[in-house]
Amino acid sequence: MPDKLKSVAEIISITAEARKKGLKVVFTNGCFDLLHRGHVHILRQAKAAGDLLIVALNSDRSVSRIKGPRRPVMPETDRVELIAAMEMVDYVVVFDEPDPYKLIDAIRPNVLAKGGDWKIEEVVGADIVERDGGQIAVIPYLKGFSTSEIIERIRN
Repeated sequence: MPDKLKSVAEIISITAEARKKGLKVVFTNGCFDLLHRGHVHILRQAKAAGDLLIVALNSDRSVSRIKGPRRPVMPETDRVELIAAMEMVDYVVVFDEPDPYKLIDAIRPNVLAKGGDWKIEEVVGADIVERDGGQIAVIPYLKGFSTSEIIERIRN
């Protein structure tokens, strides 16, 4: 596993130290099942919103619960490796729950970034970040670049 992969406890410590230094912590999450241009766009924009980008990746079990038994297409180890290889990603943490609410509560990021297919009122953890004075960054969606759309094109 790459050095960027950290446990929840390590991420909590890293982000607390970063905030003490005055760094802006950005958090985003997702399945990142088939890495594509839309993901790269979101990660670049998320990194531009702060100093330290934490990417929370749904575990295989979590992806299956959310997306169905035929997902993920790529196993967790591969997805971690690909996301960690991205230069704009500082750290990766894997979570097993269906959503990252508890993780966001523990990390307390300054910025919560999500793709434009989410409305602000639907973003999990937005209440925590806004209560702490942080911001929600909804990054414009690149039409045609979603894992589900890519899988559908392959099937057809």
